[in-house]
Amino acid sequence: MNWEEFLEPYRQAVEELKIKLKGIRRQFELEKTHSSIEFVTGRVKPIASILDKAKQKNVPLDELHTMYDIAGLRIMCQFVDDIKKVVELLRNRNDLEIVEEKDYISHKKASGYRSYHVIISYPVQTIHGEKKVLAEIQIRTLAMNFWATIEHSLNYKYNGQFPEDIQFRLQRAAEAAFLLDEEMSEIREEIRDAQRFFSSKKDYPQDA
Repeated sequence: MNWEEFLEPYRQAVEELKIKLKGIRRQFELEKTHSSIEFVTGRVKPIASILDKAKQKNVPLDELHTMYDIAGLRIMCQFVDDIKKVVELLRNRNDLEIVEEKDYISHKKASGYRSYHVIISYPVQTIHGEKKVLAEIQIRTLAMNFWATIEHSLNYKYNGQFPEDIQFRLQRAAEAAFLLDEEMSEIREEIRDAQRFFSSKKDYPQDA
């Protein structure tokens, strides 16, 4: 397999989507309203990770295009309510098609993981015409992202088989992160007022 040729449309999709999603934030800033998007990151899964996932899911090499997370983006939000607004913004776009939605916020995983996943089909324009690729967009709060990043690292260390005490502490930490989100949501208007005041004092817009 020519990996460079195979992965290039995914790289292009990630870069284009990052620009478009960051553009949403800039539009909020221009209107001087609260941005539902705090920041955006994206990546294409490394080849070794693709092969590992394909082996776990019994996906043949000639069907790798059916994997939905080769291209991945994360949208970080300040408040849980922002996640719903971002999902609605994605639903209303005509430059992508939503294939599936997974709500791990209302229905958290047993590990404590919370996030909202949107699987999309995105058209990439190539010199040989249009090519649609699948991509996964994860939308979560900063607190959810902190927990998920730590859990992901530990998962690699223990290969998914966490010691009982680590599993217990991770679940406690997940609940603490959710409680933090709830507390911040209770005072979000005060937080937004403070941020608007702070932004008005700056000579340049906040970086994405």
